Amino acid sequence: MAVPEDATGLMFVRRIDSQVHLTESGQQTFNGQMIRILHSQALSMGNVAIAWNPAAGSPTVHRLLIHRDGEVIDVLKDTTFEILRREDQLEQAILDGTLTATLRVPDLRVGDDLELAYTIPSHDPTLGSTSLGFLAIADSPPEGRIRLRLTWEDGQEPYVQIPNGLKPLEQRQDRMIVIGGDNIAAQAVPKDAPPRYDFNRMAQFSDFADWQAVSARFHEMFSKSSTLSPDSPIRKEAQRIAAAHEGQRAQAEAALDLVQQQVRYVYVGLNGGNFQPASAEETWARRYGDCKGKTTLLLALLGELGIDAQAVLVSNAGLDDGLDERIASPTSFDHVLVRATIEGRQYWLDGTLPHVADMREEPPTTYRFVLPLSQQGEDLEPVDWQPFALPQEMSLYELDARGGFEEPGPIVVTSIKRGYEGYGEYLGLSALTANQLEQQLRNALTGGSGWNTVDEVSYRYDRETQASILTIRGTSEHDWEDDGDGAYSMSLPGGGFSPPSRRRRPQDQNPDAPYYNSPDFTCHVTTVRLPEDTKLKSWSYNTVFFQRYFGRTYYRMMERRDDRTLRMVRGFRTEDTEISPAIAARDNQRIDDFDNSKANIYYEPGQDAKRSGIFRPVPATFEDVWQGPQAPCLPGPTAYIEVEGNDPAHPDAVQVIPLRKVEDKEDAPPALRISPMRRPPEDESSEDESSEE
Repeated sequence: MAVPEDATGLMFVRRIDSQVHLTESGQQTFNGQMIRILHSQALSMGNVAIAWNPAAGSPTVHRLLIHRDGEVIDVLKDTTFEILRREDQLEQAILDGTLTATLRVPDLRVGDDLELAYTIPSHDPTLGSTSLGFLAIADSPPEGRIRLRLTWEDGQEPYVQIPNGLKPLEQRQDRMIVIGGDNIAAQAVPKDAPPRYDFNRMAQFSDFADWQAVSARFHEMFSKSSTLSPDSPIRKEAQRIAAAHEGQRAQAEAALDLVQQQVRYVYVGLNGGNFQPASAEETWARRYGDCKGKTTLLLALLGELGIDAQAVLVSNAGLDDGLDERIASPTSFDHVLVRATIEGRQYWLDGTLPHVADMREEPPTTYRFVLPLSQQGEDLEPVDWQPFALPQEMSLYELDARGGFEEPGPIVVTSIKRGYEGYGEYLGLSALTANQLEQQLRNALTGGSGWNTVDEVSYRYDRETQASILTIRGTSEHDWEDDGDGAYSMSLPGGGFSPPSRRRRPQDQNPDAPYYNSPDFTCHVTTVRLPEDTKLKSWSYNTVFFQRYFGRTYYRMMERRDDRTLRMVRGFRTEDTEISPAIAARDNQRIDDFDNSKANIYYEPGQDAKRSGIFRPVPATFEDVWQGPQAPCLPGPTAYIEVEGNDPAHPDAVQVIPLRKVEDKEDAPPALRISPMRRPPEDESSEDESSEE
């Protein structure tokens, strides 16, 4: 394609031609391109890198040329590629065996056309002639000519799925599908849409007829790899576990612990290892393995123990949204784990996680679809999504101001993390001695971040609630504001919310696409021990609230107690991962009602603040409940809210209703207001009877 005289940007695509060809022995991918260099920053395109899996074959470089003012310069005449095995993910314990041919094009200039053409083997060695893959065009492609081709020999036609975003660019010929055009228009993914909308310009092809075929094929591989020889040492390990533990659940826990602790994680993609699992015996002998090797070892142990178990393919990268709408391909998954059935209940076991990750009835992370493996083949299995039962991130602050407003005082900060972040923190902190951990944090925090001193550091992992818990004790200058005339105030840490952004899209984007919320649950709790020389009745605080916007809960409760403490809890949770455009439009209209105030406490001498704590009691941070399985980070069934304008006949009236009756539906009340000073109906007395000194 000729370069327009007014071409701008980094480069112009004179030609991109990519072709996947399917044969009886596998598939080959040809990539050809000619790019006009328009800007000095595009000269980096002269750093050519071609990567391939050597187990599948070798690449062929057809040409590497520079076109300049009618002259054709053969780069390969005087320059050769250097072959590297980079293994650039060794720090992540990943060995993929990929080879890379690199070359720096000499004397490349602005205004040159750089032409490159090569062919690489692109089939997976494990699957051989079973073809699969995709052809994709970017949502905002560069200007120029782009052609993608899928061709096949007789008898090799795959199942193909062309998404709506590519159908206008599709042409079909004999044993060929062509997708492309000149100056292809941009097509933005709908803003804030669920992940499945990202696939609107990705055409998929696969030789697998359905998910049952994938399940049966991979079950065969895992079954073979987990089969033990008669004298296998793994049989002795299973016997040892059976003798030491009574009951299948305890034995399964012991088998999982063995795989997690005694076999370190190393991803092995060498020699076709991307899909092919290493055998259980090989994994045990070398004491390292990836998710596939650890799964075969765990399956072998559980089989010896008589425990019913199967491998399950999952997507930890979150690519399983809308998986039931796409063609069957194992590339949709990036992880495998074990699901065992014990006494009629199913448990998930992941051998790649640290040993504190016990087997659980819920998966270790959020999945939308999973694929169980079986001899007869299984279909995709949807996983019901539920909001997190416990916060994935918590912070507890205890500020001791009993010494007075002007004096530094003790502070205790506890950080709680769950999920993969909690596992990561455990791996890092559990490897330190108590002295090392304390010294590191003392050096990092003292004199900064509000800490005067760091006196004590403790760390533990709570397996019951799957929580990584770090506690730091020390002293700090409490952040009091002198309001004059003996009055003081403070904004409590972690007590406020920024208003959520309005959920809107440009007019050229799909207006019917739902809006996506990533699963989340956070909780921040603060307790302030009040100065001794102040009167309790003169202490007050600003608003508490329960708000639900865009399928997410925003909650703040504060309370004053007779033990001379003020307490605050602030909770945020995703209630719905998807909301309709109608709910988004409703909530857009009431954003101005969102309470984005900080959590403030006030001391006003001579003033009598009204009784507080009328909605739900707030435990102090030093109470064990916050680190247990029932942390009250959201309103309970006895909490109350006030709804303004809910009665058309009395638009100014305020109605008090139980929080448990509020649902995030399109006809929900347009505004929710909570006053900390109003009591619930008389038949529901407050659990807090703070005295008025």
